[in-house]
Amino acid sequence: MLHFKVVLLGDSSVGKSSIVSRFTRDEFFEFKEPTIGAAFHSSSIVLDNNITVKMELWDTAGQERYRALAPMYYRGAKAAFIVYDITNKGSIDSAKSWIKEVIIKGEPGCVLVLLGNKMDIPNRHIDYDDVISFANANNILFSEVSAKTGENINKIFTEVASVLANKTQHQDNRPKPFTIRSANKIGILNGCC
Repeated sequence: MLHFKVVLLGDSSVGKSSIVSRFTRDEFFEFKEPTIGAAFHSSSIVLDNNITVKMELWDTAGQERYRALAPMYYRGAKAAFIVYDITNKGSIDSAKSWIKEVIIKGEPGCVLVLLGNKMDIPNRHIDYDDVISFANANNILFSEVSAKTGENINKIFTEVASVLANKTQHQDNRPKPFTIRSANKIGILNGCC
């Protein structure tokens, strides 16, 4: 079994806790109290090659007053899910700020995942094509998801588990390039390596 620390970052009310609840317990609650500090969860995924990947998930608070605590949670993380709300135009700028911070202060080689949540709501304020262009230009995995319906949640977590397992299996004396292929229309990247 492989173990990986994974962190979820983003503004308050973008749906980080709801994404974690959907992934770990297949639950969704319309109204959730804001996370204070961070919450810890874990879940395991069995990949097609029978490798089990256990993700130790740190769901961080999105309120500005807790931002100074974030490095404590993303330090040592092998993957960072940066979440924004597709119905809130300001949340994508904040997500880009989180990405920069993790690149500068986070674990070298951390797998970055940009998640646009609330795709079940038709009131979109962030252009899909702009975000996919940004993700591709920066070699960041990307998906739009719905914590409410569960759409693409398991798919993106499985993709990240596969990327992490693949990176671990190739950590020998020969460096293996890590590249991202272009995205398909449902908003999830086709894979890597």
